[in-house]
Amino acid sequence: MRKQDLGFDYHRYHRLLSEADNEDKRLALIELLIEEKARDRLAVQRASDRAAMTAHTIARVLRNGRN
Repeated sequence: MRKQDLGFDYHRYHRLLSEADNEDKRLALIELLIEEKARDRLAVQRASDRAAMTAHTIARVLRNGRN
């Protein structure tokens, strides 16, 4: 068994799954999982964009410092 992801709230999802005793609750749980995964991916993308912008700025400053 692999280690649990730090961002994955196993106990919360387990509780929600055990409470999903009808189709509407199961669909709501699926929607929640999709939404939270999308939010996590967006956060990763934003962090990557910030890092790229920082690297670009540093390169530009260093290039201008040589002139």
